[in-house]
This record gives sequence, C-alpha cells and structure tokens, in this order.
Amino acid sequence: MVNTPEFFHQGDLVAVLTTQPLGRALDYKAPEGGCHMGAFVEVPLGPRKVIGVVWGAGQGDYDRAKIRSVIRVLDAAPMREELRSFLTRAAAYTLTPMPAMLRLATRAPGLGDPPSMRKIYRRGTSDPDRMTDARCRVLETLAEYGDLSFTLKELAEMSGVTSSVIKGLVVQDAVIEQDSPRDVPFMRMDPSLPSKELTEDQASASAVLANGVASEKYGTTLLRGVTGSGKTEVYLEAVAAALKSGRQALVLLPEIALTEQFLHRVQARFGAKPAEWHSGATMTERRRIWRMVGQGQAQVVIGARSALFLPFQNLGLIVVDEEHDTSYKQEEGVLYNARDMAVLRASICGAQVVLASATPSLESWVNAEAGKYTRVELTSRFGPAVMPQMGAIDMRSEGLPSDKWVSPTLRAEVDKRLERGEQAMLFINRRGYAPVTLCRACGHQIGCDDCDARMVE
Repeated sequence: MVNTPEFFHQGDLVAVLTTQPLGRALDYKAPEGGCHMGAFVEVPLGPRKVIGVVWGAGQGDYDRAKIRSVIRVLDAAPMREELRSFLTRAAAYTLTPMPAMLRLATRAPGLGDPPSMRKIYRRGTSDPDRMTDARCRVLETLAEYGDLSFTLKELAEMSGVTSSVIKGLVVQDAVIEQDSPRDVPFMRMDPSLPSKELTEDQASASAVLANGVASEKYGTTLLRGVTGSGKTEVYLEAVAAALKSGRQALVLLPEIALTEQFLHRVQARFGAKPAEWHSGATMTERRRIWRMVGQGQAQVVIGARSALFLPFQNLGLIVVDEEHDTSYKQEEGVLYNARDMAVLRASICGAQVVLASATPSLESWVNAEAGKYTRVELTSRFGPAVMPQMGAIDMRSEGLPSDKWVSPTLRAEVDKRLERGEQAMLFINRRGYAPVTLCRACGHQIGCDDCDARMVE
C-alpha cells in the first residue's frame, strides 16, 4: 500500500477533485509554497477557474509538460481525512458521482473571495454635547458590555432606539464606528450553566447519553419518548457532555421545526446562540458558518439535513430529532437519507448518534431490537401533563342522519368542552366531497380494490 504524503511541495503532482461533472480527479502541479492534503484550491479548467480539493497524489500517466499548476490555495481549513472518507463511502452507498458529493460539502458561497467587512460600534472617548433618553440607553448598553462591539442592528435593538440615534453619537465621537471581518467566531457556549430540573426518567436517560459521548467512541442510541416527555432536555445534556469534552455537536431538525423558539431554548441552556444552517440563512452567514465550523469556532450547529456535510473539526455528537420525519430524505440530485448518513459519519469520526422520536422509523426500531442501537425509553410526560384519554366511537350504534357525519356522541363531547370555555379540534381525513363512504348497517368502509385508499362520493 502506497502512503500518500500529507504535504506536497511546489511542482509535485496532486490529484484535485472538483465539483464539475467529470467523474474523476484531475492532475495539477502543486503551487508555489506547496499545499496540504485536503487543501481547498483554485485550479484552471479550460478557460475557467474552478474550486477543488486536493484529494491525493497525481497519477502522472501522461505528458507532464501539459499539466497545469494550481492557481492558489484558498484561505480555508483543509478538508480532514474523516470528511473525505465520509464523502467517498457515502458516494459508494448512494451510487453518486464524487463531484456531486463534493458539491454538498462546499455549499458556501464565495469560498475563494477575500474576507468581507462589516461596520461595528463600540464606546468612544467623548460624551455627547446633549444627552437624551435614547442616547443614554445606547451608552448604558455599551457600558454594560464593557469592551464588546456590536453591529448597528444589534446595538439599536438592544438599546431600543433607531439607527439614527447611534449615527448621531458617532458624529460626536461618543460611539466609534470600525470595520470588522464578517467571518468572526461564534460566542463560546458554557455547558456548566444549570439545566432544567429533570425527572428521574430524564436523568437516567441523559446519563446514558452523556456516558456514551464521554467514551469518545462510536455508538447510536434510539431515544424513544412519548410526546411531551422532554426528549429535547435529555439530548441537550448530551450536547453539554460533548462541549465539556471539547468536541462539537450537530443537532439535525426537520426544516419546519427550525424555529426561533428552539434556538432561544438552546441559548438559554448554554448562554449563547448556536450556528444555524438551513435554507433561510443568508449567503454571508452560510460562508461564516462553513469557515467557523472548519476552524472549531462554532461549537454547536442547529440545521437541516445538509448541515451533515459541514467540515467539522472535531465532531463528537449528532442528534437527529424526529428521526422518522420524511424530510430527512433528499429525493433530487444526490439521493440520501440524513438519518443513515448521520450514522455513517459518526462511525467514521468516533462520534455518538442520538435518534430521537416518539414514533421511531421501522429501520431504527429493528436496529434497536437487533442490538445494533442502544434503546432508551421515556414513558411518562414531563411535569403535570398527562396522556389524554382515547376512545373509539362505534358509528354503527350512532343514530346518524344521512346528511350528517358528526355523531351525537362526538357532538356532546365537543359541547362539553365549549361549555367549559375550552377548545376542540377535529381532524378530517377527507378526499373528494365526503369524509368516507361506509355501510350504516355493518360499518364496512368501501375501499379501492388495488390500494388501501377509501372510496368517497
């Protein structure tokens, strides 16, 4: 077996994998100053310049005089061997060309661009000639946070003033305006901050997850809990364990569940907002997250399925919340299930996976039954909440007119709730113009002969 060098000197042949649909890596000469294995580089391809990754030593199986040189090495952390292995194995598993897989891992715009700048504001050396309530609030906010600087929007929101107030203070040198790079590290999170008081079941489950993270070995745990059992608080304790060990954590959520409420919940637990990776993030923010994750300056990432392909420096935990959700399946371009890819990536980098769900997918349940996954159960709801009473109404015994579909029993129960000042919600499984066509005598539902759909009027 030939050992591939970790560094290539100027003029050495390197194989560069690009995102262009070529099906293989291309040979180039290492640039002046050399380049590392996994380095992000800009290379010529015909008349164009494209971004690629140094994937190994070049083959050199044709005229060396025709081999062109790498234009430059980009200012980004090299792709780690773990991520390159993950992309290679994922491509083989999903029957995807490598350039398409690499495209998933480089979804950050402007990787080859110089760092962009932004305006930040901090306390100046002078006092304004006239003090107003609005100006006083701005100066008090800056004094409260010491030497910290803020963007115009942040400072205006924290002080409860308009941007014109801050601009007026800049003119009088009471506030200093400076240029600062946009790609700045995320605030450090504090895993030692107190969490919510856990129930006995939650404490037992969180201990299992935390011990798995502390082992720094691969393992997958199926966290099954009834709705309202507090699964989020349990896996946040696993996130805290990852942070305490100096490793990064990734929490995958269905796109629809990526809400400000969840992000504030994470911020309240660890004292800082996590990085957000989803389709709604701006191009500037995506580039910042991509760079900071690769440098280890983003400890926790909350994201949709594509966050799985970020270049983590030291990934120790992957949480797949609502792991049964179908939105984890990508059904165009590269076809993959983020739940399965999370298990694959964790197995390569020695991380723990937590699959959380009240209704686990069949695949995860079978793996847990077979002993491949550890299974942790939360059987009771958190706090005073209790499981609802459930009952079925036998429509055969209801005196239901032919033009009605709400039975007297159901209507009586709804009326009781309304009399108490409560609300009622009715879900209608409806196709066509009627909920369902059924026999009033025996209750038989008329269905399709070729599938399980019910026939309607």
